[in-house]
Amino acid sequence: MVSKDQAIGWVICVVCVVIAVWYTLTLFFPGNMIWWTDVESFKLGSAAQFWLVAIPVFIALVAVLAIGAWIGWTMATTPPPKPIEEIEAEAEEEKEEKEEKE
Repeated sequence: MVSKDQAIGWVICVVCVVIAVWYTLTLFFPGNMIWWTDVESFKLGSAAQFWLVAIPVFIALVAVLAIGAWIGWTMATTPPPKPIEEIEAEAEEEKEEKEEKE
């Protein structure tokens, strides 16, 4: 018997394969797709090919720019770390305090 997680994994896998096949067929054979078989199928097919490429490229570009903006924001709003000398001095003070208590 298949667990719930495995079933969800299979559904995701099948959906991805179906979308990949549909995308490939529509991109390379747009005039042969059943919903574009009218007289203007070539023009609609060319438009479909354009949008099939343009939309993922747009999404990828926006995603990369969003990640870059997030990294920039994080770098701009994060305070700089303490210098090593300051950290070492604090460690020495803590060590001396421990020795005094013992």
